[in-house]
Amino acid sequence: EKESTKADLDSQLQGHGATLKAATSELMATDKYISSLHAECDWLLQYFDVRKAARTDEIDSLGKAKAVLSGADYALLQTSSRAFLQRRQ
Repeated sequence: EKESTKADLDSQLQGHGATLKAATSELMATDKYISSLHAECDWLLQYFDVRKAARTDEIDSLGKAKAVLSGADYALLQTSSRAFLQRRQ
């Protein structure tokens, strides 16, 4: 009876050891995934202002393009911006 109990406990121990190994492997994979998410979030936070400005500029450009296609004339605005950037001699 003791030997059968010991055999049962040994088999349970081996089963728990395999479960522990699988759980440890899963934990390591989860930690790696969380680490990659953390790096991605850091990148998003670091470049948020740049990306926000780019989106704003793109929305503004799309609005101007839509206005030009609708018949608005932006020739005067372009001329004045060129005059602003010219060198004085």
